[in-house]
Amino acid sequence: MKRTISTSDAPAAVGAYSQATTNGELLLTAGQLPLTPDGELLDDASVGDQTEQCLENVAAILAAEDASLDDVLKTTVFLDDIDDFEEFNEVYGEFFDEDPPARSAVEVGNVPKGAAIEIEAVAVTE
Repeated sequence: MKRTISTSDAPAAVGAYSQATTNGELLLTAGQLPLTPDGELLDDASVGDQTEQCLENVAAILAAEDASLDDVLKTTVFLDDIDDFEEFNEVYGEFFDEDPPARSAVEVGNVPKGAAIEIEAVAVTE
């Protein structure tokens, strides 16, 4: 059975979606922008700083279900400029330094709200 997840430790949803959903075995986050939990958009920050905020948001959502980044099976990363890949990847590697999850990283025409990056994750909850 599907259940939605919400935490004040990550930014509130800015549309008709949940921060995450789970069926008790898998947890799927919505794409996380570089928004602070207070709703400040870090769109003028470096791609590295934006990556860090996105992953902190993912981690906060996982923590709401007693999960962590170690439980992530797959991430999908949307970059507005693939030339930012190296800077993104350096910061991303600090969060997933051992046994990193599977990952897709693609350039898209635009990321919502003018951000440089958006990251979503799929994790196990058992």
